[in-house]
Amino acid sequence: MRLAAAVLATVLGLAVPAARATAQAGTPRKPTLVVLVTIDQFRADYLDRFGPQMTGGIARMMREGARFTDAHHDHAITETAPGHATLLSGRFPRSTGIMMNSIGVSDPSKPLLAGAYGMGASPKRFKGTTLADWLRAADSRSRALSVSMKDRAAILPIGTSKSDVYWYSPDGLFSTSSYYRDSLPAWVGAFNDRHMAQGYAGKHWTLLLADSAYHEPDSVAVESSGMGFTFPHDMPTDWSEAADIVRTTPFMDELVVAFALNGVEALQLGKGPQTDLLAVSLSATDVIGHRFGPDSREIHDQVLRVDRAVGVLLDSLFKLRDPSTVTVVLAADHGVGAIPELAPASVQPRPQRVDLRKLLGPVRAGMAARKLDTLTIDIDQNLVFIDRDAFKRANVNADSVLDALAKTLRSTPGVARVDRFPAILADSLRDPIARRWAHQFPANVPIELIVTLTPLSLFGGIVATHGSPYDFDSHVPMIFYGDGVKPGLYTQFVRTVDLAPTLAAIAGVKPTERIDGVVLTQAVR
Repeated sequence: MRLAAAVLATVLGLAVPAARATAQAGTPRKPTLVVLVTIDQFRADYLDRFGPQMTGGIARMMREGARFTDAHHDHAITETAPGHATLLSGRFPRSTGIMMNSIGVSDPSKPLLAGAYGMGASPKRFKGTTLADWLRAADSRSRALSVSMKDRAAILPIGTSKSDVYWYSPDGLFSTSSYYRDSLPAWVGAFNDRHMAQGYAGKHWTLLLADSAYHEPDSVAVESSGMGFTFPHDMPTDWSEAADIVRTTPFMDELVVAFALNGVEALQLGKGPQTDLLAVSLSATDVIGHRFGPDSREIHDQVLRVDRAVGVLLDSLFKLRDPSTVTVVLAADHGVGAIPELAPASVQPRPQRVDLRKLLGPVRAGMAARKLDTLTIDIDQNLVFIDRDAFKRANVNADSVLDALAKTLRSTPGVARVDRFPAILADSLRDPIARRWAHQFPANVPIELIVTLTPLSLFGGIVATHGSPYDFDSHVPMIFYGDGVKPGLYTQFVRTVDLAPTLAAIAGVKPTERIDGVVLTQAVR
């Protein structure tokens, strides 16, 4: 891992009438508030699978917005950090510099502000600009607020912009790092003093609807690693434990929405005349999906609950601001694959849980026999790195070692293909898997081999996860709604990099750099 690391280094009130799609007849006007709602690990098929039971904000957006049914993250490592970095930048991970979670936002030099628990964080690895910068370039009065449970999900949507960016600490506080400010503003302190997270102590996550509304069995022992896999799911009675455990429940989304709404009022976002930006990332679906899998009763209930949470967000925003001046887009940072052991029989070859690092043993033994430092070759999940200079100094042919390792990797159950990185770049026009790898990394990154697993195979022992170039991980919702949006159902293939330029067009601004996405003009009124 050393070599890989070195290389890659109670919320507001009642519902109000739905937003009008545009301003009144006359000169078009730009929105005063653009809202990005990202649901972490929300697969696109959830919209149709659970849509008939939805009654909240997602249901409203599906009915009245511009929904793209074939929207994808068109990159290969479909993880939280690359996905969030893509949404408002309009650029693939190869351009944002956020190529995987490990190249995310961790930054010990930028500690959290006093009172919060967690590692320091900043966008120091993010390259380029985002919609927040484009809006500010057009009008210096434009402001942005980004909030999430996760630091990377709060930071990366708006890039390096020194805006109001906050995330949740396991001790029950929303905080930020010294990259953004020296002390928490009064409104954040006042919200933290309400101790909403601690208020969930002793509560229970029970089914939102009657038991008969759920077709999934509640007795699947492979879920949650065989522990606590049935309803109800109880919160600790200790308030400090509850503030930590709340992150693994639907209640976390309620907290993030409440905090975001407080921020909108405190910062007076959306009052114009400039266009302000609100980014809200809801993370509970990700945590629940990893623990129970995407086909569990728990994820079914969570989808219904996050739909209602988005409804609270929209209803409250539209009470605070004129709905005709607000534009909203719903998306996700990635999808998720089924639990391998529960994959349908039609999935062949059968999915595997893969650990490639154990294959390095024989390779390193041979290297040691030739007096070559064994750490000059490493595997970081999909990627193989070597120190070519070290091989050259030892007079060892690096390519012969790589060829032998690639042969071993290809014979490993769960591995679909092993490619030399330059070859993948050359074949990206004809090969969709190669295309997504080409979008992941710039050509000058010294990756030697790229390993693509078979569908639904995964690294490690996590119950269910994501991170592959397959459609079950890349296919996400994309729904535009409100001011400047032309409602409709659009079935053509689009990419998440198209989201930012489309919002920019609606807001009447232009990207300040070259981007990968295009404006989805069919959805722009």
